[in-house]
Amino acid sequence: MRHLYPPLGPNRSGMLDVGDGQQVYWEECGAPDGKPVVFLHGGPGAGCSPDHRRLFDPERYRIVLFDQRNCGRSLPHAGDPATDLSANTTWALVDDVERLREHLAIDAWQVFGGSWGSALALAYAETHPDRVTELVLRGIFTLRLSEIDWFYEGGAANVLPDLWERYLAPVPVEERQRGRLVRAFERLLADPDPAVHGPAAVAWASWEAASITLLPRPDLVARYADPTYALAFARIENHYFTHDGWFTPDQLIRDAGRLAGIPTVIVQGRYDLCTPAVTAWDLHRALPSAEFRMIDDAGHAFDEPGILDALIETTDRFAGDVR
Repeated sequence: MRHLYPPLGPNRSGMLDVGDGQQVYWEECGAPDGKPVVFLHGGPGAGCSPDHRRLFDPERYRIVLFDQRNCGRSLPHAGDPATDLSANTTWALVDDVERLREHLAIDAWQVFGGSWGSALALAYAETHPDRVTELVLRGIFTLRLSEIDWFYEGGAANVLPDLWERYLAPVPVEERQRGRLVRAFERLLADPDPAVHGPAAVAWASWEAASITLLPRPDLVARYADPTYALAFARIENHYFTHDGWFTPDQLIRDAGRLAGIPTVIVQGRYDLCTPAVTAWDLHRALPSAEFRMIDDAGHAFDEPGILDALIETTDRFAGDVR
């Protein structure tokens, strides 16, 4: 069994002005002359954590992480209800990834993305395939309507009815209809009254945190219940979902053929309730050259044992002999 690499700090970091009044936090860790990799976090709106640095051998990788627009250490922060999210779109983030690559003078890099990060990785790689050396994708999410309906409109309630009740708690009874819940949360999260948007944000974020692991992780749920973190997380996710991710239907899977020349590994937990395995399977069928790893005893989170083992085995293998 593989484990996370030891904790490490950044060699350098900064704020990249990407236009639209946005400042994106970035950092570099590991070997300055190592194999470049960019880590794309989930959510959207979750931000990076120190453990994300530890998925890569620091002696062989030049590890680049950044907090996507309006979350983590990037500014302005969506935890402020007054922050305008209109400049935060999938294609703006794709441009941000490319700006960061150019800023760091990297010719091409490995792209690693999990959950929402897998969608952003696919969008970036399908737009800039010549800049991607390998793709590592985990917990596949492509923002299809069926995926949103399953997790945010009621499908997963059949498996987690007790947690679903907590998710619904801030929603008025008359708005608790399948197909209307994402819009109901949109209204609640936009309310300027903290007594309205606060409970809605915590309910949204806590539902996700409680659902992403095979077994309960109270420590993880507690992190997502922080009011400022929860508001940024919930606002950004809801903003993306109400706009269908700015994708045409099935776009990321339909265009997967553009990635045929890129070594790709797909890692998926069989019991992933957040991003069910059917999406990963559909991506694999559209990209049969990809290596597909179904982890039989795992849910969604990157640090579940079987998923973590598969991810680090993959990053170690792709590191090659760079030292």
